[in-house]
Amino acid sequence: MKALINRQFDFMGKRRVAFAISGLLILVSIVSLMFQQLNLGLDFTGGTLVEVRYAVAPSLEAVRQTLENADFRDVSVQTFGASTEVLIRLQQAFDAQVGDQVVSLLRGAGEGVELVRAEFVGAQVGEQLRDQSGLGLLVALGIVMLYVAFRFQYKFAIGALLALMHDVIIVIGIFSLFQLDFDLTVLAALLAVIGYSLNDTIVVYDRIRETIRKSRLDDMPAIFNEAINMTLSRTLATSGTTLLVLLALLLLGGDMIHQFSIALIIGVVVGTFSSIYVAAALLIVVKLQRADLMPPKKEDAEAEEELP
Repeated sequence: MKALINRQFDFMGKRRVAFAISGLLILVSIVSLMFQQLNLGLDFTGGTLVEVRYAVAPSLEAVRQTLENADFRDVSVQTFGASTEVLIRLQQAFDAQVGDQVVSLLRGAGEGVELVRAEFVGAQVGEQLRDQSGLGLLVALGIVMLYVAFRFQYKFAIGALLALMHDVIIVIGIFSLFQLDFDLTVLAALLAVIGYSLNDTIVVYDRIRETIRKSRLDDMPAIFNEAINMTLSRTLATSGTTLLVLLALLLLGGDMIHQFSIALIIGVVVGTFSSIYVAAALLIVVKLQRADLMPPKKEDAEAEEELP
């Protein structure tokens, strides 16, 4: 591990390959979003949620088939905590008797089952949540761009904003491609990904700015490589320990945070990649120069102290 960290990698030399990989991932994500869209949960679409408890762990496919044979449509079935706890999502108007109907059908199939709860999420509430969450993402990205432009320089802001958009699009695209359930916990994970990726990008940008000011070289790719290699040990330690925690949550945290954990794992991996190969490499594309980081001259030294 120590030898890996001490080795100097030519990150910028591989930037075109990295751009090609990022471009392909973004293209696949956009195509999937256009044709498959997201598998939105009840938080966004509205519908009925029924939780039941079995005496013995059931076959989820058998539960789904029983309900579909009874003319229930868009049925989603998953375990909820224990293997005997089953969460049933029905994208249909709520009926006060729907919980009892579901339990009767399942008992008729020879299963020992009892109703735990039946709830309704209104379509209007789901629509409001969808609009507000999308607006929240846009506001977060806008504030990030202003912050980076103020702290560094506008070319850094362009790189940071595109890197964050890159991360968000790919995470959402993977959820669309594999039709993973997209609910409010995933939206919360997306906001966390923005924060994580921005933090990683700021660390890299800070070291790049410092290295440009100290170096006598004018070779920007070489300066960027030096700066990124200096932050590599910190990046590996941060992303590695974060992934260990997220894997524990994925395996042991239960169904409530399953999608949340998946979104964060994808986001951490993509965010680490983008902080090097998108945020940093884009500074070469926008032609960042040493002069961009030099403080502006004060009107020719205040017009030579206003010579008489």
